Amino acid sequence: MTETKTTTATGAETPREQNHTPFRRWFREVGWRHVVGAVALVFAAFPILYVLSASLNPLGTVASTSLIPTRFSLINYQTLLSGSKGPFTRWYLNTMIVCGVVAAAQIFFSVLAAYAFSRFRFKGRRGGLLALLLIMMFPATLAMIAIYTMIAGIGDVLPAIGLNRLLGYCLALMGGALGQVWLIKGTFDTIPKELDEAAILDGCTHWQVFYRILLPSLKPILATTFLLAFVGIISEFMLGSIFLTDDSKKTLAVGLYGMLSGDRSNNLGIFAAGSVMTMVPVIALFQYLQKYIVGGATAGAVKG
Repeated sequence: MTETKTTTATGAETPREQNHTPFRRWFREVGWRHVVGAVALVFAAFPILYVLSASLNPLGTVASTSLIPTRFSLINYQTLLSGSKGPFTRWYLNTMIVCGVVAAAQIFFSVLAAYAFSRFRFKGRRGGLLALLLIMMFPATLAMIAIYTMIAGIGDVLPAIGLNRLLGYCLALMGGALGQVWLIKGTFDTIPKELDEAAILDGCTHWQVFYRILLPSLKPILATTFLLAFVGIISEFMLGSIFLTDDSKKTLAVGLYGMLSGDRSNNLGIFAAGSVMTMVPVIALFQYLQKYIVGGATAGAVKG
């Protein structure tokens, strides 16, 4: 670190250090984070660029696809939308229906449960929270056989909610309806209870306190959890591949995988085009909810 001299009122010169940080110190404290961020960005962008390149490649084969596209064509998108490889538009509609219904139901039940765990004190409250946390630690694949057997048995009595039905598939996915309780409860805990007490003194019921006072304050966390649930459901494949076997009932993940498994080499471009179109609703939803995401993600982590 170099020094310069300044002149005081008495005419004496005093040394003064320049206000700058050496490169090594800057890199040790801050610069390495930029390097890690750049590496993570390249690592995340590589598969996206490859999928975009494959979707624009008119040949649509593995051998002819590179990271940087050399040919541009929309033939893969045209083939996909024409239905010659499968009812893609029907898969798209089924996916949007399932994602919208299941994500909304998960958030609704999670909000109700989080409100009860945050605002009420009852026997078994702590045990219930720990039980939810313990259940979330187990992968959903462990319960796949049990869920399949249960839905198959229900389908024998009520065919509308049995196997190969979107309603039955939605009910199976709603088994994780309380997966967002901990995050939403953390946000509830940050809201002062004095607001509830003041509203009750003014004559409000518990439902009015929840609906009119607390729920408007939960918009950030609701937007965040809805987006997380939507992304998780749109990419769900394991249960869908077992429950949905009819082409008209499949979702995007199940339908596109079945199309790719038929000919992995020649169908790569069409599969990539379907993957790009699958990202469109997620990106659109993210852009719409972007202003809520940062506040919502940090608010739920303040108190547990």
